[in-house]
Amino acid sequence: MWRDHLTEIIIFSLLFLLVSGMGFVAARWRAPKDMAHLDEWGLGGRNFGGWITWFLVGGDLYTAYTFVAVPALVFGAGAMGFFAVPYTIVIYPLVFLVLARLWSVSHRHGFVTPADFVRSRFDSPVLALVIAITGIVATMPYIALQLVGIEAVLKAMGVTGESTLARHLPIIVAFAILAAYTYQSGLRAPALIAFVKDSLIYIVILVAIIYLPYKLGGWGDIFAAADAKFDASPAPGDGVLLNANNQLQYVTLAFGSALALFLYPHSLTGVLASRNRDVIKRNMSALPAYSLLLGLIALLGYMAIAADVTPLPGASEGTVDSNTVVPLLFDQQFPSWFTGIAYAAIGIGALVPAAIMSIAAANLFTRNIYKEYLRRDATAAQEANVSKITSLVVKIGAVACIVFLDPQFSIDLQLIGGVIILQTLPAVALGIYTRWFHRGGLVAGWVAGMGLGMWMLYQISSPTRKHFAGSAFPLEKFGFDTQKTIYVGIVAVLANLLVAAVVTLALRAAKVAEGVDGTAQEDYFADEGDPRVTPGDRAGADAAPEPVA
Repeated sequence: MWRDHLTEIIIFSLLFLLVSGMGFVAARWRAPKDMAHLDEWGLGGRNFGGWITWFLVGGDLYTAYTFVAVPALVFGAGAMGFFAVPYTIVIYPLVFLVLARLWSVSHRHGFVTPADFVRSRFDSPVLALVIAITGIVATMPYIALQLVGIEAVLKAMGVTGESTLARHLPIIVAFAILAAYTYQSGLRAPALIAFVKDSLIYIVILVAIIYLPYKLGGWGDIFAAADAKFDASPAPGDGVLLNANNQLQYVTLAFGSALALFLYPHSLTGVLASRNRDVIKRNMSALPAYSLLLGLIALLGYMAIAADVTPLPGASEGTVDSNTVVPLLFDQQFPSWFTGIAYAAIGIGALVPAAIMSIAAANLFTRNIYKEYLRRDATAAQEANVSKITSLVVKIGAVACIVFLDPQFSIDLQLIGGVIILQTLPAVALGIYTRWFHRGGLVAGWVAGMGLGMWMLYQISSPTRKHFAGSAFPLEKFGFDTQKTIYVGIVAVLANLLVAAVVTLALRAAKVAEGVDGTAQEDYFADEGDPRVTPGDRAGADAAPEPVA
Protein backbone atom coordinates (compact mmCIF):
# COMPACT_ATOMS: atom_id res chain seq x y z
CA MET A 1 0.00 0.00 0.00
CA TRP A 2 1.13 3.54 -0.73
CA ARG A 3 0.62 4.56 2.93
CA ASP A 4 3.58 2.36 3.85
CA HIS A 5 5.77 4.46 1.56
CA LEU A 6 4.54 7.93 2.53
CA THR A 7 8.02 9.32 3.29
CA GLU A 8 9.36 8.06 -0.03
CA ILE A 9 6.39 9.52 -1.93
CA ILE A 10 6.81 12.94 -0.29
CA ILE A 11 10.55 13.15 -1.04
CA PHE A 12 10.03 11.86 -4.58
CA SER A 13 7.26 14.41 -5.19
CA LEU A 14 9.22 17.36 -3.76
CA LEU A 15 12.30 16.65 -5.88
CA PHE A 16 10.12 16.07 -8.94
CA LEU A 17 8.41 19.43 -8.42
CA LEU A 18 11.82 21.09 -7.92
CA VAL A 19 13.15 19.95 -11.29
CA SER A 20 9.83 20.77 -12.95
CA GLY A 21 10.21 24.34 -11.70
CA MET A 22 13.76 24.37 -13.06
CA GLY A 23 12.38 23.23 -16.40
CA PHE A 24 10.11 26.27 -16.66
CA VAL A 25 12.81 28.67 -15.43
CA ALA A 26 15.23 27.30 -18.05
CA ALA A 27 13.48 29.35 -20.76
CA ARG A 28 15.30 32.42 -19.39
CA TRP A 29 18.57 30.62 -18.67
CA ARG A 30 21.62 31.82 -20.61
CA ALA A 31 19.63 34.69 -22.16
CA PRO A 32 18.33 33.18 -25.43
CA LYS A 33 18.16 35.61 -28.35
CA ASP A 34 14.89 34.32 -29.73
CA MET A 35 13.18 31.10 -28.66
CA ALA A 36 11.16 31.16 -31.91
CA HIS A 37 14.07 29.54 -33.75
CA LEU A 38 15.23 25.91 -33.85
CA ASP A 39 18.79 26.97 -33.05
CA GLU A 40 17.53 28.33 -29.73
CA TRP A 41 14.62 26.03 -28.89
CA GLY A 42 16.01 22.79 -30.33
CA LEU A 43 19.76 23.29 -29.83
CA GLY A 44 20.00 25.66 -26.87
CA GLY A 45 21.60 28.39 -28.96
CA ARG A 46 24.44 26.06 -30.02
CA ASN A 47 26.41 27.57 -27.14
CA PHE A 48 26.77 24.94 -24.40
CA GLY A 49 30.21 24.71 -22.81
CA GLY A 50 32.11 21.75 -21.42
CA TRP A 51 30.29 21.13 -18.14
CA ILE A 52 26.80 21.67 -19.54
CA THR A 53 27.50 19.39 -22.49
CA TRP A 54 29.00 16.72 -20.23
CA PHE A 55 25.91 16.61 -18.03
CA LEU A 56 23.54 16.94 -20.99
CA VAL A 57 25.06 14.18 -23.15
CA GLY A 58 25.69 11.96 -20.13
CA GLY A 59 22.14 12.47 -18.91
CA ASP A 60 20.90 11.73 -22.41
CA LEU A 61 22.78 8.44 -22.85
CA TYR A 62 22.57 7.04 -19.31
CA THR A 63 18.84 6.99 -18.73
CA ALA A 64 16.32 5.80 -16.14
CA TYR A 65 15.85 2.69 -18.25
CA THR A 66 19.57 2.02 -17.93
CA PHE A 67 19.34 2.53 -14.18
CA VAL A 68 16.69 -0.18 -13.78
CA ALA A 69 17.14 -2.44 -16.83
CA VAL A 70 20.89 -3.13 -16.74
CA PRO A 71 20.90 -4.47 -13.15
CA ALA A 72 17.61 -6.25 -13.92
CA LEU A 73 19.33 -8.07 -16.80
CA VAL A 74 22.29 -8.91 -14.54
CA PHE A 75 19.80 -10.14 -11.92
CA GLY A 76 18.09 -12.39 -14.46
CA ALA A 77 20.91 -13.51 -16.80
CA GLY A 78 24.20 -12.69 -15.09
CA ALA A 79 27.30 -11.67 -17.05
CA MET A 80 25.36 -11.00 -20.26
CA GLY A 81 23.98 -7.86 -18.63
CA PHE A 82 27.44 -6.32 -18.51
CA PHE A 83 27.50 -5.85 -22.32
CA ALA A 84 26.40 -2.25 -21.67
CA VAL A 85 29.71 -1.43 -19.95
CA PRO A 86 32.20 -2.18 -22.76
CA TYR A 87 29.99 -0.74 -25.48
CA THR A 88 29.78 2.62 -23.74
CA ILE A 89 33.58 2.63 -23.47
CA VAL A 90 34.32 1.44 -27.01
CA ILE A 91 32.18 4.12 -28.63
CA TYR A 92 34.01 7.22 -27.41
CA PRO A 93 37.31 6.66 -29.27
CA LEU A 94 35.29 5.78 -32.39
CA VAL A 95 33.35 9.03 -32.39
CA PHE A 96 36.11 11.30 -31.02
CA LEU A 97 36.92 12.69 -34.47
CA VAL A 98 33.69 11.84 -36.30
CA LEU A 99 31.49 14.02 -34.09
CA ALA A 100 33.88 16.97 -34.25
CA ARG A 101 33.64 16.89 -38.06
CA LEU A 102 29.84 16.61 -37.91
CA TRP A 103 29.67 19.58 -35.54
CA SER A 104 31.85 21.67 -37.87
CA VAL A 105 29.88 21.03 -41.05
CA SER A 106 26.61 21.52 -39.14
CA HIS A 107 27.91 24.80 -37.70
CA ARG A 108 28.90 26.03 -41.15
CA HIS A 109 25.60 25.15 -42.83
CA GLY A 110 23.15 25.47 -39.94
CA PHE A 111 22.23 21.78 -39.95
CA VAL A 112 19.91 20.83 -37.07
CA THR A 113 19.53 17.09 -37.76
CA PRO A 114 21.68 14.31 -39.27
CA ALA A 115 19.19 14.16 -42.14
CA ASP A 116 20.00 17.82 -42.91
CA PHE A 117 23.62 16.80 -43.38
CA VAL A 118 22.72 13.82 -45.58
CA ARG A 119 20.45 16.02 -47.72
CA SER A 120 23.30 18.42 -48.47
CA ARG A 121 26.12 15.87 -48.66
CA PHE A 122 24.45 13.51 -51.14
CA ASP A 123 22.03 15.98 -52.76
CA SER A 124 19.16 13.58 -52.11
CA PRO A 125 15.88 14.57 -50.43
CA VAL A 126 14.76 10.93 -50.68
CA LEU A 127 17.77 9.67 -48.73
CA ALA A 128 17.28 12.46 -46.17
CA LEU A 129 13.64 11.44 -45.77
CA VAL A 130 14.67 7.82 -45.20
CA ILE A 131 17.19 8.90 -42.54
CA ALA A 132 14.62 11.15 -40.83
CA ILE A 133 11.89 8.50 -40.70
CA THR A 134 14.40 5.92 -39.46
CA GLY A 135 15.50 8.26 -36.66
CA ILE A 136 11.94 8.99 -35.56
CA VAL A 137 10.89 5.33 -35.58
CA ALA A 138 13.99 4.25 -33.64
CA THR A 139 13.54 7.02 -31.06
CA MET A 140 9.86 6.47 -30.22
CA PRO A 141 10.25 3.21 -28.24
CA TYR A 142 13.29 4.71 -26.49
CA ILE A 143 11.08 7.51 -25.13
CA ALA A 144 8.49 4.97 -24.02
CA LEU A 145 11.15 3.06 -22.14
CA GLN A 146 11.87 6.06 -19.93
CA LEU A 147 8.33 5.61 -18.68
CA VAL A 148 9.18 2.02 -17.76
CA GLY A 149 11.76 3.39 -15.31
CA ILE A 150 9.24 5.73 -13.69
CA GLU A 151 6.60 2.99 -13.61
CA ALA A 152 8.99 0.63 -11.78
CA VAL A 153 9.49 3.26 -9.06
CA LEU A 154 5.76 3.96 -8.76
CA LYS A 155 5.01 0.25 -8.42
CA ALA A 156 7.64 -0.10 -5.69
CA MET A 157 5.98 2.79 -3.81
CA GLY A 158 2.57 1.18 -4.18
CA VAL A 159 1.24 4.01 -6.36
CA THR A 160 -0.80 1.76 -8.61
CA GLY A 161 -4.44 1.04 -9.27
CA GLU A 162 -6.65 -1.71 -10.59
CA SER A 163 -7.86 0.02 -13.75
CA THR A 164 -5.63 0.98 -16.66
CA LEU A 165 -6.21 4.69 -16.05
CA ALA A 166 -5.53 4.49 -12.31
CA ARG A 167 -2.34 2.50 -12.88
CA HIS A 168 -0.94 4.95 -15.39
CA LEU A 169 -2.34 8.27 -14.10
CA PRO A 170 0.89 9.29 -12.27
CA ILE A 171 2.91 8.71 -15.45
CA ILE A 172 0.42 10.71 -17.52
CA VAL A 173 0.66 13.61 -15.05
CA ALA A 174 4.48 13.44 -14.99
CA PHE A 175 4.73 13.53 -18.77
CA ALA A 176 2.15 16.31 -19.01
CA ILE A 177 4.43 18.46 -16.82
CA LEU A 178 7.44 17.37 -18.89
CA ALA A 179 5.62 18.29 -22.09
CA ALA A 180 4.72 21.74 -20.72
CA TYR A 181 8.21 22.84 -19.74
CA THR A 182 9.84 21.25 -22.80
CA TYR A 183 7.38 23.16 -25.00
CA GLN A 184 8.35 26.40 -23.28
CA SER A 185 12.09 25.94 -22.69
CA GLY A 186 13.26 23.51 -25.36
CA LEU A 187 16.69 21.91 -24.93
CA ARG A 188 17.60 24.31 -22.11
CA ALA A 189 15.20 22.47 -19.77
CA PRO A 190 16.87 19.03 -19.85
CA ALA A 191 20.31 20.69 -19.90
CA LEU A 192 19.59 22.49 -16.63
CA ILE A 193 17.83 19.53 -14.99
CA ALA A 194 20.69 17.20 -15.97
CA PHE A 195 22.85 18.80 -13.26
CA VAL A 196 20.40 17.68 -10.56
CA LYS A 197 19.70 14.30 -12.15
CA ASP A 198 23.32 13.24 -12.53
CA SER A 199 24.33 14.56 -9.11
CA LEU A 200 21.56 12.53 -7.46
CA ILE A 201 22.50 9.38 -9.34
CA TYR A 202 26.19 9.68 -8.47
CA ILE A 203 25.37 10.18 -4.78
CA VAL A 204 22.90 7.28 -4.66
CA ILE A 205 25.17 4.80 -6.44
CA LEU A 206 28.31 5.69 -4.50
CA VAL A 207 26.44 5.27 -1.21
CA ALA A 208 24.90 2.00 -2.39
CA ILE A 209 28.17 0.51 -3.62
CA ILE A 210 29.78 1.13 -0.22
CA TYR A 211 26.87 0.43 2.14
CA LEU A 212 25.16 -2.56 0.52
CA PRO A 213 28.22 -4.89 0.37
CA TYR A 214 28.85 -4.12 4.05
CA LYS A 215 25.24 -4.97 4.91
CA LEU A 216 25.08 -8.08 2.73
CA GLY A 217 28.28 -9.68 4.07
CA GLY A 218 30.83 -8.48 1.51
CA TRP A 219 31.48 -9.05 -2.18
CA GLY A 220 32.41 -12.70 -1.62
CA ASP A 221 28.95 -13.50 -0.28
CA ILE A 222 27.26 -11.43 -3.00
CA PHE A 223 29.00 -13.28 -5.85
CA ALA A 224 28.54 -16.64 -4.11
CA ALA A 225 24.78 -16.04 -3.92
CA ALA A 226 24.67 -15.07 -7.60
CA ASP A 227 26.72 -18.11 -8.57
CA ALA A 228 24.40 -20.41 -6.64
CA LYS A 229 21.33 -18.94 -8.33
CA PHE A 230 22.69 -19.33 -11.84
CA ASP A 231 23.96 -22.86 -11.17
CA ALA A 232 20.37 -23.81 -10.44
CA SER A 233 19.02 -21.96 -13.51
CA PRO A 234 17.79 -24.07 -16.46
CA ALA A 235 18.83 -21.38 -18.96
CA PRO A 236 22.14 -22.41 -20.59
CA GLY A 237 23.40 -18.86 -21.06
CA ASP A 238 22.98 -17.62 -17.49
CA GLY A 239 25.96 -17.30 -15.15
CA VAL A 240 28.40 -14.91 -13.53
CA LEU A 241 30.76 -15.74 -16.42
CA LEU A 242 30.06 -15.98 -20.14
CA ASN A 243 30.09 -19.44 -21.71
CA ALA A 244 30.82 -20.63 -25.23
CA ASN A 245 27.20 -20.21 -26.35
CA ASN A 246 26.76 -16.55 -25.48
CA GLN A 247 30.19 -15.05 -26.12
CA LEU A 248 29.49 -14.23 -29.79
CA GLN A 249 26.18 -12.61 -28.87
CA TYR A 250 27.92 -10.60 -26.14
CA VAL A 251 30.65 -9.30 -28.45
CA THR A 252 28.38 -8.45 -31.39
CA LEU A 253 25.71 -6.90 -29.16
CA ALA A 254 28.29 -4.72 -27.42
CA PHE A 255 29.94 -3.62 -30.68
CA GLY A 256 26.65 -3.14 -32.52
CA SER A 257 25.22 -1.11 -29.64
CA ALA A 258 28.38 1.02 -29.64
CA LEU A 259 27.98 1.79 -33.35
CA ALA A 260 24.30 2.63 -32.84
CA LEU A 261 24.65 4.86 -29.77
CA PHE A 262 25.68 8.10 -31.45
CA LEU A 263 23.53 7.51 -34.52
CA TYR A 264 20.41 8.12 -32.43
CA PRO A 265 19.10 11.64 -33.14
CA HIS A 266 18.97 12.55 -29.45
CA SER A 267 22.67 11.75 -29.02
CA LEU A 268 23.59 14.01 -31.93
CA THR A 269 21.32 16.79 -30.65
CA GLY A 270 23.42 17.17 -27.50
CA VAL A 271 26.59 17.23 -29.59
CA LEU A 272 25.31 19.87 -32.04
CA ALA A 273 24.35 22.09 -29.09
CA SER A 274 28.03 22.34 -28.08
CA ARG A 275 29.91 25.62 -28.40
CA ASN A 276 32.91 24.35 -30.37
CA ARG A 277 35.00 21.35 -31.39
CA ASP A 278 37.11 21.37 -28.24
CA VAL A 279 34.02 20.95 -26.08
CA ILE A 280 33.14 17.80 -28.01
CA LYS A 281 36.65 16.35 -27.81
CA ARG A 282 36.92 17.00 -24.08
CA ASN A 283 33.56 15.36 -23.52
CA MET A 284 34.42 12.26 -25.54
CA SER A 285 37.46 11.93 -23.27
CA ALA A 286 35.52 12.47 -20.03
CA LEU A 287 32.24 10.65 -20.70
CA PRO A 288 33.71 7.19 -19.90
CA ALA A 289 33.38 8.28 -16.26
CA TYR A 290 29.70 7.51 -16.73
CA SER A 291 30.67 4.00 -17.83
CA LEU A 292 32.41 3.48 -14.50
CA LEU A 293 29.16 4.49 -12.85
CA LEU A 294 27.25 2.11 -15.14
CA GLY A 295 29.48 -0.79 -14.07
CA LEU A 296 28.63 -0.04 -10.44
CA ILE A 297 24.93 0.17 -11.31
CA ALA A 298 25.09 -3.24 -13.01
CA LEU A 299 26.44 -4.80 -9.81
CA LEU A 300 23.17 -3.90 -8.08
CA GLY A 301 21.71 -6.92 -9.89
CA TYR A 302 23.99 -9.29 -7.98
CA MET A 303 23.28 -7.43 -4.75
CA ALA A 304 19.54 -7.94 -5.32
CA ILE A 305 20.18 -11.69 -5.63
CA ALA A 306 22.11 -11.72 -2.35
CA ALA A 307 19.33 -9.69 -0.69
CA ASP A 308 16.67 -12.22 -1.87
CA VAL A 309 14.70 -9.55 -3.73
CA THR A 310 11.56 -10.89 -5.41
CA PRO A 311 10.35 -8.79 -8.38
CA LEU A 312 6.77 -7.56 -8.37
CA PRO A 313 4.22 -9.23 -10.68
CA GLY A 314 4.24 -8.15 -14.31
CA ALA A 315 1.40 -6.83 -16.45
CA SER A 316 0.66 -10.28 -17.87
CA GLU A 317 -0.58 -13.09 -15.66
CA GLY A 318 2.18 -15.39 -14.42
CA THR A 319 5.02 -12.95 -15.26
CA VAL A 320 7.26 -10.78 -13.11
CA ASP A 321 8.42 -7.21 -13.67
CA SER A 322 12.20 -7.51 -13.41
CA ASN A 323 12.53 -3.72 -13.72
CA THR A 324 11.34 -3.41 -10.11
CA VAL A 325 14.44 -5.20 -8.79
CA VAL A 326 16.51 -2.07 -8.07
CA PRO A 327 13.65 -0.03 -6.53
CA LEU A 328 12.76 -2.97 -4.27
CA LEU A 329 16.42 -3.43 -3.29
CA PHE A 330 16.62 0.18 -2.11
CA ASP A 331 13.24 -0.09 -0.39
CA GLN A 332 14.37 -3.15 1.60
CA GLN A 333 17.91 -2.09 2.47
CA PHE A 334 17.79 1.69 3.04
CA PRO A 335 15.82 4.04 5.31
CA SER A 336 12.75 5.62 3.71
CA TRP A 337 14.27 9.09 3.29
CA PHE A 338 17.23 7.79 1.29
CA THR A 339 15.01 5.46 -0.73
CA GLY A 340 12.91 8.49 -1.66
CA ILE A 341 16.04 10.23 -2.97
CA ALA A 342 16.99 7.11 -4.96
CA TYR A 343 13.50 6.92 -6.45
CA ALA A 344 13.69 10.60 -7.40
CA ALA A 345 17.05 10.00 -9.10
CA ILE A 346 15.44 7.29 -11.25
CA GLY A 347 12.33 9.37 -11.97
CA ILE A 348 14.26 12.51 -12.87
CA GLY A 349 16.63 10.29 -14.84
CA ALA A 350 13.68 9.55 -17.12
CA LEU A 351 12.76 13.18 -17.72
CA VAL A 352 16.08 14.39 -19.12
CA PRO A 353 16.50 11.84 -21.95
CA ALA A 354 12.76 11.80 -22.70
CA ALA A 355 12.82 15.56 -23.25
CA ILE A 356 15.90 15.43 -25.49
CA MET A 357 14.54 12.49 -27.47
CA SER A 358 11.21 14.20 -28.12
CA ILE A 359 13.03 17.39 -29.22
CA ALA A 360 15.29 15.40 -31.58
CA ALA A 361 12.35 13.54 -33.13
CA ALA A 362 10.42 16.82 -33.51
CA ASN A 363 13.39 18.49 -35.21
CA LEU A 364 13.62 15.63 -37.70
CA PHE A 365 9.95 15.94 -38.60
CA THR A 366 10.11 19.72 -38.89
CA ARG A 367 13.28 20.06 -40.94
CA ASN A 368 13.15 16.95 -43.11
CA ILE A 369 9.44 16.29 -43.61
CA TYR A 370 7.44 19.48 -42.91
CA LYS A 371 9.87 21.97 -44.46
CA GLU A 372 11.06 19.67 -47.25
CA TYR A 373 7.69 18.35 -48.43
CA LEU A 374 4.87 20.39 -46.86
CA ARG A 375 6.05 24.00 -46.63
CA ARG A 376 9.35 24.89 -48.24
CA ASP A 377 8.95 28.61 -47.46
CA ALA A 378 8.44 28.08 -43.71
CA THR A 379 10.00 30.82 -41.58
CA ALA A 380 12.28 30.12 -38.62
CA ALA A 381 9.43 30.94 -36.22
CA GLN A 382 7.08 28.55 -38.03
CA GLU A 383 9.69 25.79 -37.89
CA ALA A 384 10.11 26.29 -34.14
CA ASN A 385 6.35 26.26 -33.58
CA VAL A 386 5.86 23.05 -35.59
CA SER A 387 8.73 21.41 -33.71
CA LYS A 388 7.18 22.36 -30.35
CA ILE A 389 3.82 20.88 -31.34
CA THR A 390 5.45 17.75 -32.75
CA SER A 391 7.36 17.21 -29.50
CA LEU A 392 4.01 17.12 -27.69
CA VAL A 393 2.64 14.56 -30.14
CA VAL A 394 5.75 12.41 -29.71
CA LYS A 395 5.31 12.38 -25.91
CA ILE A 396 1.65 11.45 -26.25
CA GLY A 397 2.67 8.56 -28.49
CA ALA A 398 5.23 7.39 -25.93
CA VAL A 399 2.63 7.41 -23.16
CA ALA A 400 0.23 5.50 -25.40
CA CYS A 401 2.90 2.80 -25.93
CA ILE A 402 3.08 2.19 -22.19
CA VAL A 403 -0.67 2.42 -21.56
CA PHE A 404 -1.76 0.11 -24.37
CA LEU A 405 1.22 -2.24 -24.80
CA ASP A 406 2.84 -4.74 -22.47
CA PRO A 407 5.95 -2.94 -21.08
CA GLN A 408 7.99 -6.06 -21.80
CA PHE A 409 7.14 -5.63 -25.48
CA SER A 410 8.42 -2.05 -25.27
CA ILE A 411 11.76 -3.35 -24.02
CA ASP A 412 11.97 -5.64 -27.03
CA LEU A 413 11.16 -2.64 -29.22
CA GLN A 414 14.23 -0.87 -27.83
CA LEU A 415 16.43 -3.73 -29.00
CA ILE A 416 14.73 -3.52 -32.38
CA GLY A 417 15.37 0.24 -32.35
CA GLY A 418 19.12 -0.41 -32.26
CA VAL A 419 18.85 -2.59 -35.37
CA ILE A 420 16.84 0.11 -37.12
CA ILE A 421 19.10 3.07 -36.34
CA LEU A 422 22.22 1.11 -37.37
CA GLN A 423 20.99 1.23 -40.97
CA THR A 424 21.79 4.96 -41.04
CA LEU A 425 25.50 4.28 -40.40
CA PRO A 426 26.67 4.30 -44.08
CA ALA A 427 24.99 7.61 -44.90
CA VAL A 428 25.62 9.48 -41.63
CA ALA A 429 28.79 8.14 -39.97
CA LEU A 430 30.68 7.10 -43.11
CA GLY A 431 29.29 10.08 -45.01
CA ILE A 432 31.20 12.36 -42.64
CA TYR A 433 34.45 11.04 -44.13
CA THR A 434 33.63 9.95 -47.66
CA ARG A 435 31.18 10.52 -50.49
CA TRP A 436 32.22 7.35 -52.28
CA PHE A 437 28.80 5.74 -51.93
CA HIS A 438 26.26 6.71 -54.57
CA ARG A 439 23.05 8.12 -53.15
CA GLY A 440 21.10 5.40 -54.94
CA GLY A 441 23.42 2.79 -53.45
CA LEU A 442 22.81 4.13 -49.94
CA VAL A 443 19.04 3.91 -50.40
CA ALA A 444 19.36 0.35 -51.78
CA GLY A 445 21.64 -0.62 -48.89
CA TRP A 446 19.15 0.79 -46.38
CA VAL A 447 16.34 -1.25 -47.96
CA ALA A 448 18.45 -4.43 -47.88
CA GLY A 449 19.68 -3.93 -44.32
CA MET A 450 16.26 -3.02 -42.99
CA GLY A 451 14.59 -5.88 -44.82
CA LEU A 452 17.08 -8.49 -43.62
CA GLY A 453 17.02 -7.07 -40.10
CA MET A 454 13.23 -7.19 -39.86
CA TRP A 455 13.18 -10.74 -41.25
CA MET A 456 15.73 -11.89 -38.68
CA LEU A 457 13.87 -10.17 -35.83
CA TYR A 458 10.62 -11.80 -37.00
CA GLN A 459 12.27 -15.23 -36.68
CA ILE A 460 13.26 -14.70 -33.02
CA SER A 461 10.83 -16.31 -30.60
CA SER A 462 10.49 -16.88 -26.85
CA PRO A 463 8.18 -18.90 -24.59
CA THR A 464 5.80 -15.92 -24.46
CA ARG A 465 6.08 -14.58 -28.01
CA LYS A 466 6.43 -16.17 -31.44
CA HIS A 467 8.07 -13.24 -33.19
CA PHE A 468 10.13 -10.11 -32.39
CA ALA A 469 11.16 -11.52 -29.01
CA GLY A 470 14.58 -9.87 -28.81
CA SER A 471 17.64 -9.29 -30.98
CA ALA A 472 19.67 -12.52 -30.49
CA PHE A 473 19.38 -14.45 -33.76
CA PRO A 474 20.08 -18.23 -33.63
CA LEU A 475 22.82 -19.10 -36.12
CA GLU A 476 21.19 -22.47 -36.70
CA LYS A 477 18.54 -20.64 -38.75
CA PHE A 478 21.37 -19.79 -41.18
CA GLY A 479 22.24 -23.50 -41.40
CA PHE A 480 25.06 -23.58 -38.82
CA ASP A 481 25.24 -26.54 -36.47
CA THR A 482 25.56 -24.49 -33.30
CA GLN A 483 23.56 -23.10 -30.40
CA LYS A 484 25.23 -19.69 -30.65
CA THR A 485 23.36 -16.49 -31.39
CA ILE A 486 24.42 -13.19 -32.97
CA TYR A 487 23.15 -9.64 -32.69
CA VAL A 488 20.81 -8.92 -35.59
CA GLY A 489 22.06 -5.36 -36.03
CA ILE A 490 25.59 -6.41 -36.97
CA VAL A 491 24.41 -8.81 -39.70
CA ALA A 492 21.91 -6.28 -41.07
CA VAL A 493 24.37 -3.38 -41.30
CA LEU A 494 26.99 -5.59 -42.99
CA ALA A 495 24.37 -6.53 -45.59
CA ASN A 496 23.54 -2.83 -45.91
CA LEU A 497 27.17 -1.93 -46.63
CA LEU A 498 27.62 -4.78 -49.10
CA VAL A 499 24.53 -3.89 -51.14
CA ALA A 500 25.37 -0.17 -51.01
CA ALA A 501 28.85 -0.89 -52.40
CA VAL A 502 27.62 -3.20 -55.18
CA VAL A 503 24.83 -0.84 -56.27
CA THR A 504 27.24 2.11 -56.17
CA LEU A 505 29.57 0.33 -58.59
CA ALA A 506 26.66 -0.58 -60.85
CA LEU A 507 25.26 2.98 -60.92
CA ARG A 508 28.69 4.43 -61.59
CA ALA A 509 29.17 2.00 -64.49
CA ALA A 510 25.78 3.14 -65.84
CA LYS A 511 26.87 6.78 -65.37
CA VAL A 512 23.83 7.65 -63.24
CA ALA A 513 24.04 11.21 -61.87
CA GLU A 514 25.36 11.41 -58.31
CA GLY A 515 24.17 14.93 -57.47
CA VAL A 516 26.28 17.79 -56.14
CA ASP A 517 28.06 17.76 -52.79
CA GLY A 518 26.80 20.80 -50.89
CA THR A 519 29.77 20.71 -48.53
CA ALA A 520 33.46 21.43 -48.99
CA GLN A 521 36.55 20.06 -47.29
CA GLU A 522 37.12 23.12 -45.12
CA ASP A 523 33.57 22.82 -43.72
CA TYR A 524 34.59 19.74 -41.74
CA PHE A 525 37.24 21.67 -39.78
CA ALA A 526 35.36 24.91 -39.09
CA ASP A 527 35.28 26.05 -35.46
CA GLU A 528 33.60 28.60 -33.24
CA GLY A 529 33.62 32.01 -34.89
CA ASP A 530 33.81 30.71 -38.44
CA PRO A 531 30.89 32.26 -40.34
CA ARG A 532 28.08 30.07 -41.52
CA VAL A 533 27.35 29.82 -45.21
CA THR A 534 24.08 29.74 -47.11
CA PRO A 535 23.30 27.78 -50.30
CA GLY A 536 23.88 30.99 -52.26
CA ASP A 537 27.32 31.45 -50.74
CA ARG A 538 28.26 27.94 -51.87
CA ALA A 539 27.28 28.45 -55.50
CA GLY A 540 30.83 28.46 -56.73
CA ALA A 541 31.84 25.50 -54.59
CA ASP A 542 28.78 23.52 -55.65
CA ALA A 543 29.74 23.83 -59.29
CA ALA A 544 33.01 22.01 -58.70
CA PRO A 545 32.87 20.29 -55.30
CA GLU A 546 36.13 19.44 -53.63
CA PRO A 547 36.19 15.80 -52.49
CA VAL A 548 36.58 15.14 -48.80
CA ALA A 549 39.33 12.78 -47.76
